[in-house]
Order: sequence, then C-alpha cells, then structure tokens
Amino acid sequence: MTFPRNLLYSRLSLLNKYSRNVNTSAIRLQNVQQVAAKKRICIVGAGPAGFYAAQYLLKQLSDCTVDIVEKLPVPFGLVRFGVAPDHPEVKNVINTFTKTAENPRLRFFGNVTLGQDVSLQELRQRYHAVLLTYGADQDRELQLQNEDQKHVISARKFVAWYNGLPGAEQLQPDLSGRDVTIVGQGNVAMDVARMLLSPIDTLKETDTTEYALEALARSQVKRVHLVGRRGPLQAAFTIKELREMLKLPNVTTNWRADDFAGIAEQVEQLQRPRRRITELMLKSLSEQSKRTATAVDGKQFLPIFLRAPKAISAKEMEFAVTQLQENAAVATDTTECLPADLILRSIGYKSSCADPAINFDPQRGHVRHDQGRVLKEGEGSSVEPGLYVAGWLGTGPTGVILTTMNGAFAVAKTICDDITANAFDTASTKPGFEVANQRIVTWDGWLRIDQHECEAGKAKGKLREKIVDIEQMLRIAGV
Repeated sequence: MTFPRNLLYSRLSLLNKYSRNVNTSAIRLQNVQQVAAKKRICIVGAGPAGFYAAQYLLKQLSDCTVDIVEKLPVPFGLVRFGVAPDHPEVKNVINTFTKTAENPRLRFFGNVTLGQDVSLQELRQRYHAVLLTYGADQDRELQLQNEDQKHVISARKFVAWYNGLPGAEQLQPDLSGRDVTIVGQGNVAMDVARMLLSPIDTLKETDTTEYALEALARSQVKRVHLVGRRGPLQAAFTIKELREMLKLPNVTTNWRADDFAGIAEQVEQLQRPRRRITELMLKSLSEQSKRTATAVDGKQFLPIFLRAPKAISAKEMEFAVTQLQENAAVATDTTECLPADLILRSIGYKSSCADPAINFDPQRGHVRHDQGRVLKEGEGSSVEPGLYVAGWLGTGPTGVILTTMNGAFAVAKTICDDITANAFDTASTKPGFEVANQRIVTWDGWLRIDQHECEAGKAKGKLREKIVDIEQMLRIAGV
C-alpha cells in the first residue's frame, strides 16, 4: 500500500511531538511502517519468552504490529543476565531474537517499567492484546533463622553479580573463606559452583564482569559443597553441566559412596536421559578410589545427597539426613554439619507482581491463568479478554530455553486462535505506546550500547564488557 506524501509528512510531524529525549528518527520510521497494521499487540518483557512470542505472532499475523516494553535499557533478559559466561554458545539465540527485532513491524521500548512508567490498564487501552512475559526476579527462601545474615545470599543474585545485571555490582560476596555450601542441585547451582572453581584465566576470556573477575581472582574458595534433599536419581542438573564439572582442571570431584547405595541396580530401569547421567555419576564414583590424594593447592567439588537444610550459623550449616519415601525427602532425627563460610541458596525463583491490576498468586509466585489466558480476579475460570502470560511469569522457573520457546509459541498460538474466534475486539483503532517525556531506548539505542560493550571487551581480550550503570547506558543510547 502506498501513502500520499502529505499523509506521511503529517504522520511524521505528529510523531515528532511525542518523541522528545529519544532517538526520534528510529521511532518515526517504525511508526510510518506500521500505519497499515490493524492489530496492535504489546509484549511486556524482552527475554526469551517475549521474543519467541513476538517471532510467532509476526509470522502468523501479517496485519499485526508488536511492541516490546522492557524495564531495562537492554534486551534479552536471562539470556544476557542468567546464562553462564562460559556458555557463549547458549547465547547464540540472541541472533534469532535480533532478526525478530529487525522486523519493521516490531518496536522496542527499553527503560520502561510496568507499574511505574505505564500501567497495565493504560497498555490494555492502547493495544488489542497484551502479553506479560517479564519473568521471575525474586528468590524462594529456606525459611530458616539467620537466613538474613551477610554470608547467606541467593544464587540468583550471585549469577546477576558476575553477569552484570544493573545494581548487582553492589553484592560484594565474601570469597575469603575456604568452604562454600550451595543449597540446591539444579543447573543454576552447578553454574555457580563451576564459576567458583574455574581457572581465572579461562573466565577472563568470557563476558564475566571485570569487578567479578577481580573478586574471583582473589578468591580463597577451595571447596564447594552442592547439597540436595533427595538422591542421585532426582538430581536436577543436566548431564552437560555435570560433564563440565568433571573436566574442570585442578578440581577433584568427590562423591559419597553411601549416597549411591542400591543405585547401580536401578540403572537399567531408568529412562535414557536419567540413565545416562546416573551412569556418569557411577563412573566418576568408581574412578574416585583410583585417584591419588588431592594436591594441596587443588580444589574440590563435593556433591552431597539426602540432606535437608535445618539451621544456619556463622561458619557452618546444619542439615537433616533424609530418606526417600515415594520420591519425597523425609527428614530423620540424624543431622550433619557442613563447613560454610559462604552459603548460596539455589532453590528456585519466583515472580513479583509488577502492577496491582495483575491477577497474581503470591504463594506460588506467578500469574493466575488458564493455558496462557490470564484469569479474572475472583471469578473462577473466567478470563480477561486480550490479556495473556507466558514464560516463567506463568509457569514458574522451569525448564531450559527450549522449554520457554515451546511455551511462548503455544501462548502466541492461543492469541492467534482467539483473534480468529473474535474472543476480543480487534476492529477498533488502538494508538499503541506513545513516547512523551520518557527516556526511551529504541532498538537503535540498544545497538549503540551493544557496539560500545563489544569494543570495550575487545580491548580487554574478551567478548564484551557489559555496562552495569543504567545512566551510562542511557547516555550511550543517546537519550
């Protein structure tokens, strides 16, 4: 469709009114390209769930535009701030997200916080459909006395610290002690253990923040205990993570033979993924007795099963010995204390309620919904027409990026199906997000930040040096 020149000029003039303090040229161009679009969809959150949903919607709905609103000035969520720095191959998915962002029917609005800069009600008035995908930014707690002590921190915050999440640089974990005890046995716990035990020269080649590299270089940590409530057959880490731990130079993995009583006899009955990881643990255990004593300057990785957190003190942590009953860990009267100069809690994330209009379950830490359709407050199974949720905000922290992709695609399909079924109004004209007196980072602004980080990293022989100060990000973005 071709527009008369005077209509385009009029449109650009109108847009200029709302584009103060931002990269006006990018926003004006995108708006011109979206004039013909009929259906406006807003996605809140620029992490994997948001980008995968956008990818699906843009492909399936040729007459829609998608705006992504993100709290931070930079996109990609946990791909940028959660994936371990020594796993750059996992971050390659950013290439896919970038291709989606370059679609002329998509706009990125960084540095916009739901519940502060814009309300959910405002977004629903400005869009035909709103999809919430802003993730999980809180921690589940052990509910133990002394959990608020300085030497007890969450693995999530530790990951954010070495990954450069703005504000996390203030964490300053104390790595002057010999023993770190990690409570939890998922992949996040394994990532943290690997970062603590990896040679510093290896980490210097990654995008680990400079302040974290300096702290890890001074670290006196020699032993990392990875403690779980249940047994080896229920360990939540993947075989890839375990293989990496077993191959770490100058690190010895020491299993407890008692934890594997009766496990070998069950291997043949296990499903293939579980069988493979169990066989790897048993193989490592069998090789343990053949090794020479650990070198004096060596480090140790100590996985411990069948232990439930019981008490926290200054230099140690007490655990109750557990027994498995119908796959559940039941505490016994027997206890064990482990040395713990630093305790890292890694028992799961939960989401927060960004806007009071969201039907949020504070106990479970996610939005109440039915197959991605957000439920009305206090009305049983009735849904809010045109309001959806995807990613960890809807499911809780579960699975890997592939899991998130499948879930986001499913919810995006639900949106398409609801549009086809006229489940909510798409005939009326909606204005979309309008930039007033806010410092908005467009996609072009992000590209300037990205270029700056890559150039700063190259000067240090690493992939990138992440900016952690939001004000500096905004200056580089040109807003």
